[in-house]
Amino acid sequence: MPFINERLEANRESIEKNRAASGPVRASRFRFEPDVVMSRLRENIVGQDEALTAMESMLVRVKADIGEENRPLAVHLFLGPTGVGKTETVRLIAEAIHGNRDGLCRIDMNTLAQEHYAAALTGAPPGYVGSKEGHSLFDLDKVQGSFSKPGIVLFDEIEKASKEVVRTLLNVLDTGRLVFPSGNREIDFRNTLIFMTSNAGALDAEEHEQRYQKGWRRWLGLSPGDSESVRDVALRRHFDPEFLNRIDQILTFNSLTDNWLEALLDIELAGLNRRLGKKQAELSLSTKLRVELCRGYDARYGAREMLRAFRQRLEPAVAKALLVHSDCQRFEADVQNGSVTVHQYVE
Repeated sequence: MPFINERLEANRESIEKNRAASGPVRASRFRFEPDVVMSRLRENIVGQDEALTAMESMLVRVKADIGEENRPLAVHLFLGPTGVGKTETVRLIAEAIHGNRDGLCRIDMNTLAQEHYAAALTGAPPGYVGSKEGHSLFDLDKVQGSFSKPGIVLFDEIEKASKEVVRTLLNVLDTGRLVFPSGNREIDFRNTLIFMTSNAGALDAEEHEQRYQKGWRRWLGLSPGDSESVRDVALRRHFDPEFLNRIDQILTFNSLTDNWLEALLDIELAGLNRRLGKKQAELSLSTKLRVELCRGYDARYGAREMLRAFRQRLEPAVAKALLVHSDCQRFEADVQNGSVTVHQYVE
Protein backbone atom coordinates (compact mmCIF):
# COMPACT_ATOMS: atom_id res chain seq x y z
CA MET A 1 0.00 0.00 0.00
CA PRO A 2 2.26 2.84 -1.23
CA PHE A 3 -0.37 5.48 -0.45
CA ILE A 4 -0.49 4.52 3.25
CA ASN A 5 3.30 4.43 3.46
CA GLU A 6 3.52 7.89 1.89
CA ARG A 7 0.96 9.24 4.36
CA LEU A 8 2.85 7.72 7.29
CA GLU A 9 6.09 9.29 6.09
CA ALA A 10 4.40 12.66 5.54
CA ASN A 11 2.93 12.57 9.04
CA ARG A 12 6.33 11.75 10.51
CA GLU A 13 7.96 14.66 8.70
CA SER A 14 5.15 17.03 9.73
CA ILE A 15 5.43 16.08 13.40
CA GLU A 16 9.23 16.39 13.33
CA LYS A 17 8.94 19.90 11.86
CA ASN A 18 6.39 20.89 14.49
CA ARG A 19 8.62 19.56 17.26
CA ALA A 20 11.58 21.50 15.91
CA ALA A 21 9.53 24.70 15.71
CA SER A 22 7.95 24.46 19.15
CA GLY A 23 10.99 23.38 21.15
CA PRO A 24 11.80 20.19 23.07
CA VAL A 25 8.33 18.59 23.26
CA ARG A 26 8.68 14.83 23.69
CA ALA A 27 5.13 13.59 23.22
CA SER A 28 5.13 10.14 21.63
CA ARG A 29 3.35 9.49 18.37
CA PHE A 30 2.14 6.16 19.80
CA ARG A 31 -1.24 6.23 21.51
CA PHE A 32 -0.87 3.34 23.91
CA GLU A 33 0.28 3.30 27.50
CA PRO A 34 2.84 0.64 28.56
CA ASP A 35 1.36 0.56 32.07
CA VAL A 36 -2.08 -0.33 30.71
CA VAL A 37 -0.65 -3.07 28.50
CA MET A 38 1.39 -4.50 31.37
CA SER A 39 -1.61 -4.45 33.70
CA ARG A 40 -3.49 -6.64 31.20
CA LEU A 41 -0.52 -8.99 30.90
CA ARG A 42 0.05 -9.37 34.63
CA GLU A 43 -3.63 -10.09 35.22
CA ASN A 44 -3.61 -13.00 32.76
CA ILE A 45 -0.07 -14.40 32.55
CA VAL A 46 1.32 -16.20 35.61
CA GLY A 47 4.76 -17.55 36.44
CA GLN A 48 6.59 -15.50 33.79
CA ASP A 49 7.96 -12.51 35.69
CA GLU A 50 11.22 -12.33 33.75
CA ALA A 51 9.48 -12.40 30.35
CA LEU A 52 6.94 -9.77 31.43
CA THR A 53 9.69 -7.49 32.71
CA ALA A 54 11.34 -7.74 29.29
CA MET A 55 8.01 -6.91 27.61
CA GLU A 56 7.65 -3.83 29.79
CA SER A 57 11.11 -2.60 28.79
CA MET A 58 10.31 -3.19 25.13
CA LEU A 59 6.99 -1.32 25.29
CA VAL A 60 8.58 1.67 27.04
CA ARG A 61 11.30 1.85 24.37
CA VAL A 62 8.74 1.62 21.56
CA LYS A 63 6.56 4.26 23.21
CA ALA A 64 9.56 6.62 23.38
CA ASP A 65 10.14 5.96 19.65
CA ILE A 66 13.94 5.91 19.89
CA GLY A 67 14.59 2.74 17.89
CA GLU A 68 16.41 2.46 14.59
CA GLU A 69 14.36 3.79 11.70
CA ASN A 70 15.23 1.01 9.25
CA ARG A 71 14.32 -1.98 11.41
CA PRO A 72 11.13 -3.36 12.93
CA LEU A 73 10.19 -1.72 16.23
CA ALA A 74 11.04 -4.93 18.10
CA VAL A 75 11.85 -8.57 17.32
CA HIS A 76 11.36 -11.14 20.09
CA LEU A 77 11.52 -14.94 20.16
CA PHE A 78 9.52 -16.69 22.90
CA LEU A 79 10.74 -20.15 23.89
CA GLY A 80 9.09 -22.65 26.19
CA PRO A 81 6.78 -25.66 26.42
CA THR A 82 3.18 -25.60 25.27
CA GLY A 83 0.49 -23.86 27.31
CA VAL A 84 2.69 -21.45 29.31
CA GLY A 85 1.48 -18.18 27.77
CA LYS A 86 3.71 -17.45 24.77
CA THR A 87 0.95 -16.91 22.19
CA GLU A 88 -1.42 -15.56 24.83
CA THR A 89 1.08 -12.81 25.69
CA VAL A 90 1.06 -11.55 22.09
CA ARG A 91 -2.74 -11.71 21.87
CA LEU A 92 -3.06 -9.72 25.09
CA ILE A 93 -0.65 -7.07 23.77
CA ALA A 94 -2.78 -6.82 20.62
CA GLU A 95 -5.94 -6.55 22.72
CA ALA A 96 -4.47 -3.80 24.90
CA ILE A 97 -3.13 -1.77 21.95
CA HIS A 98 -5.77 -2.39 19.27
CA GLY A 99 -8.78 -3.32 21.41
CA ASN A 100 -9.01 -6.75 19.79
CA ARG A 101 -7.25 -10.04 20.56
CA ASP A 102 -7.20 -10.70 16.82
CA GLY A 103 -5.69 -7.31 16.04
CA LEU A 104 -2.49 -8.99 14.87
CA CYS A 105 -1.27 -10.84 11.80
CA ARG A 106 -0.73 -14.42 12.97
CA ILE A 107 1.11 -16.86 10.69
CA ASP A 108 0.91 -20.55 11.66
CA MET A 109 4.39 -21.66 10.67
CA ASN A 110 3.51 -25.34 11.06
CA THR A 111 1.57 -24.99 7.80
CA LEU A 112 4.76 -23.96 5.98
CA ALA A 113 6.79 -27.11 6.47
CA GLN A 114 7.81 -27.47 2.80
CA GLU A 115 10.40 -25.32 1.03
CA HIS A 116 8.08 -24.19 -1.75
CA TYR A 117 5.70 -22.72 0.85
CA ALA A 118 8.04 -19.71 1.07
CA ALA A 119 5.93 -18.32 -1.79
CA ALA A 120 3.02 -18.09 0.67
CA LEU A 121 4.94 -15.28 2.41
CA THR A 122 6.85 -13.64 -0.43
CA GLY A 123 4.57 -14.32 -3.40
CA ALA A 124 5.30 -16.55 -6.37
CA PRO A 125 8.59 -15.95 -8.25
CA PRO A 126 8.57 -14.48 -11.79
CA GLY A 127 7.19 -16.85 -14.40
CA TYR A 128 4.96 -18.74 -11.97
CA VAL A 129 1.20 -18.48 -11.64
CA GLY A 130 0.24 -15.61 -9.34
CA SER A 131 3.58 -13.79 -9.55
CA LYS A 132 1.98 -10.59 -10.87
CA GLU A 133 -0.80 -10.57 -8.27
CA GLY A 134 1.68 -10.84 -5.38
CA HIS A 135 -0.58 -12.83 -3.05
CA SER A 136 0.71 -13.27 0.50
CA LEU A 137 -0.42 -14.54 3.90
CA PHE A 138 0.43 -11.16 5.40
CA ASP A 139 -2.49 -8.89 6.30
CA LEU A 140 -1.10 -5.47 5.35
CA ASP A 141 -3.30 -3.44 7.69
CA LYS A 142 -2.33 -5.56 10.70
CA VAL A 143 1.34 -5.69 9.69
CA GLN A 144 1.83 -1.98 9.13
CA GLY A 145 -0.50 -0.66 11.82
CA SER A 146 -0.99 3.10 11.83
CA PHE A 147 1.01 6.17 12.74
CA SER A 148 -0.31 6.08 16.31
CA LYS A 149 -0.40 2.29 16.81
CA PRO A 150 2.22 -0.29 15.83
CA GLY A 151 1.38 -3.30 13.73
CA ILE A 152 1.82 -6.72 15.35
CA VAL A 153 2.99 -9.91 13.62
CA LEU A 154 3.19 -13.33 15.25
CA PHE A 155 5.08 -16.21 13.65
CA ASP A 156 3.70 -19.08 15.72
CA GLU A 157 5.70 -22.32 16.17
CA ILE A 158 8.43 -21.06 13.88
CA GLU A 159 10.64 -24.12 14.34
CA LYS A 160 8.10 -26.18 12.37
CA ALA A 161 8.54 -24.15 9.18
CA SER A 162 11.12 -25.24 6.62
CA LYS A 163 14.53 -23.56 6.81
CA GLU A 164 13.90 -21.99 3.41
CA VAL A 165 10.75 -20.32 4.73
CA VAL A 166 12.60 -19.01 7.78
CA ARG A 167 15.38 -17.62 5.56
CA THR A 168 12.84 -15.49 3.71
CA LEU A 169 12.41 -13.55 6.96
CA LEU A 170 16.06 -12.47 7.23
CA ASN A 171 15.52 -9.20 5.37
CA VAL A 172 12.33 -8.52 7.32
CA LEU A 173 14.14 -8.83 10.66
CA ASP A 174 17.18 -6.87 9.46
CA THR A 175 15.82 -4.01 7.34
CA GLY A 176 12.09 -4.10 8.05
CA ARG A 177 11.22 -4.72 4.40
CA LEU A 178 9.98 -7.68 2.42
CA VAL A 179 10.44 -7.27 -1.32
CA PHE A 180 8.52 -9.80 -3.42
CA PRO A 181 10.51 -11.84 -5.99
CA SER A 182 8.48 -10.23 -8.77
CA GLY A 183 9.92 -6.87 -7.71
CA ASN A 184 6.56 -5.11 -8.05
CA ARG A 185 5.55 -5.18 -4.40
CA GLU A 186 7.02 -4.49 -0.97
CA ILE A 187 5.71 -4.87 2.58
CA ASP A 188 6.99 -2.44 5.21
CA PHE A 189 7.63 -3.86 8.71
CA ARG A 190 9.35 -0.78 10.18
CA ASN A 191 6.24 0.11 12.21
CA THR A 192 5.79 -3.45 13.44
CA LEU A 193 6.29 -5.48 16.62
CA ILE A 194 7.45 -8.93 15.51
CA PHE A 195 7.02 -11.91 17.82
CA MET A 196 7.96 -15.54 17.22
CA THR A 197 7.14 -18.54 19.39
CA SER A 198 8.90 -21.89 19.48
CA ASN A 199 8.97 -25.11 21.47
CA ALA A 200 12.59 -25.66 20.36
CA GLY A 201 14.63 -26.78 23.33
CA ALA A 202 11.61 -27.34 25.60
CA LEU A 203 11.91 -31.14 25.44
CA ASP A 204 15.70 -30.92 25.74
CA ALA A 205 15.40 -28.78 28.87
CA GLU A 206 12.79 -31.15 30.34
CA GLU A 207 14.98 -34.19 29.70
CA HIS A 208 17.95 -32.35 31.21
CA GLU A 209 15.94 -31.63 34.36
CA GLN A 210 14.70 -35.24 34.61
CA ARG A 211 18.25 -36.57 34.28
CA TYR A 212 19.31 -34.23 37.08
CA GLN A 213 16.44 -35.32 39.34
CA LYS A 214 17.40 -38.99 38.87
CA GLY A 215 21.17 -38.56 38.67
CA TRP A 216 24.10 -38.42 41.05
CA ARG A 217 24.54 -34.63 40.80
CA ARG A 218 21.31 -34.07 42.72
CA TRP A 219 22.22 -36.55 45.44
CA LEU A 220 25.57 -34.82 45.94
CA GLY A 221 23.85 -31.42 46.17
CA LEU A 222 25.38 -30.14 42.92
CA SER A 223 23.61 -27.72 40.60
CA PRO A 224 21.78 -29.12 37.55
CA GLY A 225 24.10 -27.25 35.19
CA ASP A 226 23.47 -24.38 32.84
CA SER A 227 19.99 -24.73 31.32
CA GLU A 228 20.78 -21.79 29.03
CA SER A 229 23.44 -23.87 27.27
CA VAL A 230 20.87 -26.65 26.69
CA ARG A 231 18.57 -24.06 25.15
CA ASP A 232 21.32 -22.57 22.98
CA VAL A 233 22.31 -25.97 21.58
CA ALA A 234 18.68 -26.65 20.64
CA LEU A 235 18.37 -23.23 18.99
CA ARG A 236 21.50 -23.73 16.91
CA ARG A 237 20.15 -27.08 15.81
CA HIS A 238 16.91 -25.52 14.52
CA PHE A 239 17.99 -22.08 13.28
CA ASP A 240 20.86 -20.53 11.32
CA PRO A 241 23.20 -18.09 13.17
CA GLU A 242 22.19 -15.34 10.71
CA PHE A 243 18.58 -15.71 11.85
CA LEU A 244 19.32 -15.76 15.59
CA ASN A 245 21.62 -12.74 15.22
CA ARG A 246 18.71 -10.61 13.95
CA ILE A 247 16.55 -11.18 17.04
CA ASP A 248 16.52 -8.42 19.67
CA GLN A 249 15.81 -10.74 22.59
CA ILE A 250 15.20 -14.44 23.18
CA LEU A 251 12.94 -15.06 26.18
CA THR A 252 12.33 -18.38 27.89
CA PHE A 253 8.87 -18.99 29.37
CA ASN A 254 8.93 -21.25 32.43
CA SER A 255 6.95 -24.44 32.87
CA LEU A 256 3.95 -23.85 35.12
CA THR A 257 4.24 -25.68 38.43
CA ASP A 258 1.64 -26.53 41.07
CA ASN A 259 2.38 -23.20 42.77
CA TRP A 260 0.43 -21.42 40.04
CA LEU A 261 -2.67 -23.65 39.94
CA GLU A 262 -4.84 -21.38 42.09
CA ALA A 263 -3.90 -18.35 39.99
CA LEU A 264 -4.64 -20.26 36.77
CA LEU A 265 -7.98 -21.36 38.16
CA ASP A 266 -8.92 -17.78 39.08
CA ILE A 267 -8.00 -16.56 35.58
CA GLU A 268 -10.16 -19.22 33.90
CA LEU A 269 -13.05 -18.54 36.29
CA ALA A 270 -12.81 -14.80 35.61
CA GLY A 271 -12.97 -15.49 31.86
CA LEU A 272 -16.03 -17.71 32.30
CA ASN A 273 -17.73 -15.08 34.47
CA ARG A 274 -17.11 -12.43 31.81
CA ARG A 275 -19.01 -14.60 29.35
CA LEU A 276 -21.72 -15.35 31.90
CA GLY A 277 -22.08 -11.64 32.55
CA LYS A 278 -23.66 -11.31 29.10
CA LYS A 279 -26.39 -13.62 30.43
CA GLN A 280 -26.68 -11.60 33.67
CA ALA A 281 -25.27 -14.57 35.61
CA GLU A 282 -22.32 -15.20 37.91
CA LEU A 283 -20.61 -18.41 39.05
CA SER A 284 -18.60 -19.31 42.15
CA LEU A 285 -16.77 -22.56 42.89
CA SER A 286 -16.87 -24.58 46.08
CA THR A 287 -13.57 -25.29 47.82
CA LYS A 288 -14.02 -28.99 47.07
CA LEU A 289 -14.41 -28.37 43.34
CA ARG A 290 -11.40 -26.05 43.26
CA VAL A 291 -9.28 -28.83 44.74
CA GLU A 292 -10.71 -31.31 42.23
CA LEU A 293 -9.98 -29.12 39.21
CA CYS A 294 -6.43 -28.42 40.37
CA ARG A 295 -5.81 -32.12 40.99
CA GLY A 296 -6.39 -32.91 37.31
CA TYR A 297 -3.70 -30.47 36.14
CA ASP A 298 -0.94 -31.87 33.92
CA ALA A 299 2.16 -29.68 33.63
CA ARG A 300 2.97 -31.14 30.19
CA TYR A 301 -0.03 -29.29 28.72
CA GLY A 302 0.19 -26.10 30.77
CA ALA A 303 -2.77 -23.75 31.11
CA ARG A 304 -4.61 -25.50 28.26
CA GLU A 305 -5.18 -28.46 30.58
CA MET A 306 -7.07 -26.24 32.98
CA LEU A 307 -9.10 -24.83 30.08
CA ARG A 308 -9.96 -28.38 28.96
CA ALA A 309 -11.21 -29.22 32.45
CA PHE A 310 -13.46 -26.16 32.32
CA ARG A 311 -14.87 -27.08 28.93
CA GLN A 312 -15.36 -30.77 29.55
CA ARG A 313 -16.41 -30.87 33.20
CA LEU A 314 -17.66 -27.45 34.29
CA GLU A 315 -19.22 -25.66 31.30
CA PRO A 316 -21.79 -28.38 30.40
CA ALA A 317 -23.11 -28.32 33.98
CA VAL A 318 -23.22 -24.51 33.93
CA ALA A 319 -25.07 -24.50 30.61
CA LYS A 320 -27.66 -26.94 31.93
CA ALA A 321 -28.23 -24.83 35.06
CA LEU A 322 -28.68 -21.68 32.97
CA LEU A 323 -31.36 -23.36 30.86
CA VAL A 324 -33.20 -24.84 33.84
CA HIS A 325 -32.98 -21.74 36.08
CA SER A 326 -33.35 -18.94 33.53
CA ASP A 327 -34.34 -16.42 36.19
CA CYS A 328 -31.40 -17.11 38.50
CA GLN A 329 -28.42 -14.75 38.56
CA ARG A 330 -25.97 -16.41 40.96
CA PHE A 331 -24.80 -20.00 40.78
CA GLU A 332 -22.36 -22.18 42.67
CA ALA A 333 -20.57 -25.22 41.27
CA ASP A 334 -19.68 -28.22 43.43
CA VAL A 335 -18.52 -31.79 42.90
CA GLN A 336 -20.28 -34.91 44.16
CA ASN A 337 -19.00 -38.43 43.51
CA GLY A 338 -16.72 -37.09 40.79
CA SER A 339 -19.52 -35.27 38.93
CA VAL A 340 -19.76 -31.49 38.73
CA THR A 341 -23.10 -30.02 39.79
CA VAL A 342 -24.31 -26.43 39.50
CA HIS A 343 -27.11 -25.07 41.69
CA GLN A 344 -28.54 -21.72 42.69
CA TYR A 345 -26.30 -19.88 45.10
CA VAL A 346 -27.62 -19.67 48.66
CA GLU A 347 -26.25 -17.05 51.08
